[in-house]
Amino acid sequence: MSLWLCYILPTQSISVCHLATPFWYNAALTLIKPLYQSRIRKRAESPEQLQQELLERFGPFQTPNNKNAMWFHVVSVGETNAAQPLIEHYLKLGQPVLVTNTTKTGQARAKSLFLKAPYLDLFQAVYLPADQTALIQDFYQKYQPKLLLLMETELWPNLIDQAKNFAVPCILLNARLSEKSAKGYGKVKGLTKAMLTGLNQLLAQDTATQQRFITLGINAQKTQVLGNIKFDITAPQSFVERVASLKQEWDLQGRQVILLASTHAPEEKDLLAALKPHLQKNPKLLCIVVPRHPERFDEVFAAAQALDLDTQRRSLGQSIQTDTQVYLADSMGEMWLWYGLSQVCYVGGSLNEPGGGHNILEPIALNVPTLLGKNYFNFQTIVDEFVAANAVEVVTDADQAVQVMMDVLDNQSKAQGLNAAAQVIMQKNQGSLQKHIQVIDQYL
Repeated sequence: MSLWLCYILPTQSISVCHLATPFWYNAALTLIKPLYQSRIRKRAESPEQLQQELLERFGPFQTPNNKNAMWFHVVSVGETNAAQPLIEHYLKLGQPVLVTNTTKTGQARAKSLFLKAPYLDLFQAVYLPADQTALIQDFYQKYQPKLLLLMETELWPNLIDQAKNFAVPCILLNARLSEKSAKGYGKVKGLTKAMLTGLNQLLAQDTATQQRFITLGINAQKTQVLGNIKFDITAPQSFVERVASLKQEWDLQGRQVILLASTHAPEEKDLLAALKPHLQKNPKLLCIVVPRHPERFDEVFAAAQALDLDTQRRSLGQSIQTDTQVYLADSMGEMWLWYGLSQVCYVGGSLNEPGGGHNILEPIALNVPTLLGKNYFNFQTIVDEFVAANAVEVVTDADQAVQVMMDVLDNQSKAQGLNAAAQVIMQKNQGSLQKHIQVIDQYL
């Protein structure tokens, strides 16, 4: 989540008994609200979907499936994936869980993972309400959560303040904070310190993150370094089974499958252009493209069409045919499926500018050789460890990315070497999940 969204767009609320957030912050929320609603309307896929999203963000709020649930706020896809094993653990114990998301893709992922048997009576996913006092108070009063669990960098000023007002313990899980983000929060140190003061505990991924939060104002005694819970991630069994089914259904056993995952502009256009000669020369080669943002699906399809590549679309219910060169996975909540079908993948948001990158641990968890671009500062600590062990490939441009992917497809020993080195790092870093559970259980 970018800093300007943190400080301007919807977060959570302001206390009845005291005003912990400054006047300028709340005034900014009031001013930005019409623009935010306009943005929601523009990206709506249907009138029904628009109405539902507006109700969830601005009220009146729907009746909760369960009161006194554990409330996970997970923003988008990355945070949802990070929280997946925790949410699943507590659902299996019979604990009701409420998930709030900020993005459409995040909500789709949450629902695809948990809105199904045997969790239908225990699970609910809605959008995070806009951060205005009356809305947030109404949300707390209606849902009456027993515990608020924020993932990674979810410092929402009014949400944290209102949790205190409703006596709801608030924990920042799997916390991460880059040096760049820390400087941004430091520019509004009064607001940041108030948020951090409202946390009951902060569980950091690494000592660098812990120290940055301490510098910003949190009491060191409230912090612990528990490692990164993302290393404990596993693909849900339902997706593993679906992968096996689709390989048969789409006759993919003899295909060489490249995945371009979580891509941003202009990555798709550049990578497909570099891949085109290979796709034309080798009929067994297939490229699956999963753009990060659903509002760009049509744009990416047009780019593939402009390159005269035979392209099918998931959103139209089309399957991969023997002559399909590009498959546009323009769906939400199915990333595990596409990783499972691929033999090498590029993780996007890392060749664009400024970039920042996305999580490389999902494909690695499925033993998919992985590469990414040089702009991966959002995951610096994680990626650097893999780079040092020659467990992933970092590329500087689209041409090099395609060259590396083709090399991995054609060189089985290279693919096996990347996977073996990556699994050593995965195993070394596992264990954070259980440590998080031990802390959370103290509040239950």
